[in-house]
Amino acid sequence: MQSKRWSKIIVTAVMALLSVAFLTPLLWMLSAASKVEKDVMSFPIRWIPEHWNLIANFKTVWMGTIPFDLNYYNSLKLAVIETLLTLLFSSMAGFSFAKLNFPFKNQLFILLLCFFLIPNESTLVPRFIMIRWLHLYDTHVALILMGAFTITLTFLMRQFMLSIHTEFLEAARIDGAGYLRTYWQIVLPMARPIVATVGILKFLWTWNDYQGPLIFLRSPKLFTIPLGIQSFNAEYASSYAVMMMAAVSAIIPLILLFVVLQKQVINGIAGGGVKG
Repeated sequence: MQSKRWSKIIVTAVMALLSVAFLTPLLWMLSAASKVEKDVMSFPIRWIPEHWNLIANFKTVWMGTIPFDLNYYNSLKLAVIETLLTLLFSSMAGFSFAKLNFPFKNQLFILLLCFFLIPNESTLVPRFIMIRWLHLYDTHVALILMGAFTITLTFLMRQFMLSIHTEFLEAARIDGAGYLRTYWQIVLPMARPIVATVGILKFLWTWNDYQGPLIFLRSPKLFTIPLGIQSFNAEYASSYAVMMMAAVSAIIPLILLFVVLQKQVINGIAGGGVKG
């Protein structure tokens, strides 16, 4: 009993130290965003600023020459639309592969996994040619179409839905529910943890996507947060306080999203569907 207690104490202490190590860059970024420029690189580090410059840095980011508010809107627009479409398509595909019987189901799923092995960079040129051919270059529609379906997230949906007991689906069928009603009223409510997890992952990927907007967007009015941060790096290369404020502003939606859905995400990672 005593050895177990000490082992828990040691594990807790190690995890606490690792947490501090992982949080240190974030804490330094928050501190730097609140300082005047001459104090950012001072050593030893002053975690609590001696001279506060938070409001001035905030105004420089949001009311300066770079349209950061427009970049923010574009990123929110793309992230929300792509996340909703991915949740719809991936959950429907996952339900089909997990619970429905149709010809060549296993073969199609294996083919899907084979596409998963293809590096995203190897399809850049074909996608670019197709987008130009469809006259969608330099539009958000191109990014939305390419990001609406994700094989990795479909696989996660399918694996989670496999754990949902088939008896619930059979009971719904006996009551006269069709496939669509069973999917919407039975499967989706039971798959809330994986839906929340997939939603956060997709939102995070879209929000942080740099390669797609860089290649498929040309007009500054369509630029997203990563391209806006790049503009800050070019214009404020010597002002780390301003760049850190832009970075802090960029991660706020991600933190809020995780705080709101963290319980569902933990259940989605650690749990199954319905355990008997």
